[in-house]
Amino acid sequence: MPAPSIRAALGGLATLLALSLPVHAETVGRVGVDWIGNDILIDAIADPKVKGITCHITYFDRSVIDRLKNGNWFEDPSNNAIACRQTGPIEVGDIDLSKDGESVFREGLSLIWKSLIVTRVYDKANDTLIYLAHSSQIKDGSAKMSISTVPLFNQQVVWTRGKP
Repeated sequence: MPAPSIRAALGGLATLLALSLPVHAETVGRVGVDWIGNDILIDAIADPKVKGITCHITYFDRSVIDRLKNGNWFEDPSNNAIACRQTGPIEVGDIDLSKDGESVFREGLSLIWKSLIVTRVYDKANDTLIYLAHSSQIKDGSAKMSISTVPLFNQQVVWTRGKP
């Protein structure tokens, strides 16, 4: 049995590793859209820095038959939608307050080149969290996007570093 200080260090390392891992989505729904097996997936993503906020994202998942029929084996379409809501008491951690916001979630939509990204931006003037779902590509960026807002006005919100 390791000494208490070693156990504490190992526990701290495990916590650090868990915090540095990317946020993972939980697939909560799969809706078939045609006879060849194309689906729309619905994922739930909890904001890692804002407790009590969950975003649901939809995106298209191409079937093997569609990939064989149309080529472009390694890529799914950029179409997506997002809805974010309060799902518990809200506690805002150390979030990026700049106009650029920060990435909350990223998932590959192709083998290498395309990603689905969720970015959170805080609108201080309207006391609102904005969640933007968009695709990022190395070349030929996509203008397809979806947005959802969570107003904090008149809510019991805990800011761990004080309200800005």
